[in-house]
Amino acid sequence: MLREAFADFVNQEVAPNAAKWDSEDHCPVELFPKMGELGILGVFVPEEYGGVGLGHTERVIALEEIARHSAGLAMFVFTHQLGVAALLEFGNEAQKKKYLPSLCSGEKITGLGTTEPGGGSDLLGAATTAEAKDGGWMIRGRKCFITNSHTADYAMITAKSGTDEKGRNLLSVFLIEKGAEGFNPGRKENKMGLRGSVTGELIMDHVFVAEDQVIGALGKGYGVASKVIGEVGRASMAAISVGILRGCLEESVRFSNKRIVYGKPISKLQAIQFHIAEIRLAYEAARLLLYRAAKRKDDGKSAVAECSLAKYYGTEAAASAAKRTIELMGAYGIVNEYPTGRFLRDALTSISSGGTSEIQKLIIAGDTLKQYAV
Repeated sequence: MLREAFADFVNQEVAPNAAKWDSEDHCPVELFPKMGELGILGVFVPEEYGGVGLGHTERVIALEEIARHSAGLAMFVFTHQLGVAALLEFGNEAQKKKYLPSLCSGEKITGLGTTEPGGGSDLLGAATTAEAKDGGWMIRGRKCFITNSHTADYAMITAKSGTDEKGRNLLSVFLIEKGAEGFNPGRKENKMGLRGSVTGELIMDHVFVAEDQVIGALGKGYGVASKVIGEVGRASMAAISVGILRGCLEESVRFSNKRIVYGKPISKLQAIQFHIAEIRLAYEAARLLLYRAAKRKDDGKSAVAECSLAKYYGTEAAASAAKRTIELMGAYGIVNEYPTGRFLRDALTSISSGGTSEIQKLIIAGDTLKQYAV
């Protein structure tokens, strides 16, 4: 029933506009209150904080349905949910009550900013600093490739807030409100794929934040960011890839049944059937990996490795499936009246989003060496 409700919304509000959003790189912020009302934004948040009280399995179902037509919109939604998850898992009671209701309703937009010009996966190598001052913190630095950079009302960013006894950097997560003095969006990126979500820079030029805007324990920001990105973020990218795979599968079947060559649909040709079989297998496998990871998260178990498995396989499989769909359609596959080019661009862009395939393989290998040691 939940999937049907999400699908009805997508068919009415997303499918007719997806190509235009992609072409114009328009971020449909106007849909956020509608998605909030439907429960998509806070589906995994307890009802006491304005959410629906379900879980991450339901969350990825919604993202999959959205990404069938607009992977960019799904990116916009899940980045918002990254910030929501950080507040829910690590925020104190006052912060949850203050921020979560408006984020679940879609009245406010949030996101999480960790990547810097010097690197994305090297969280501890951050150059952004937070210096204690006047009962709060003064933040200086620049973040790049941040989704929701220009649309977020609340940006959660990581900054170096000190060092430990061995001289290693300590990170903290700070919530910065839109309009704060010295806080401005910078460059807006013109992306190849995942268009319809805004990605760009956040510039912090001596931005003051109060003590109550620290999310989680001071100096424990690495744990906050790595857990939220490693589980919520990568499961979301896997959900986007599953949505793309489903789009490829549906488009392949639709086109091959309608395209007549030598007096019969090309779906009767063995070579075409081989393509469809491969896409179906990739979709089913990616979907099962994703749902297993989401179920572990809902069960309160660590799901970092499972999310990396789902993200790595799903994004790579989506790119391959999009290529297969284009090959199946021949010259029609490269015509922008069809969604296949968008599927390919979105899939390729998804590979590096939320951690490259190489990062996922390192996580998978590390977990495997522990689990299967004899």
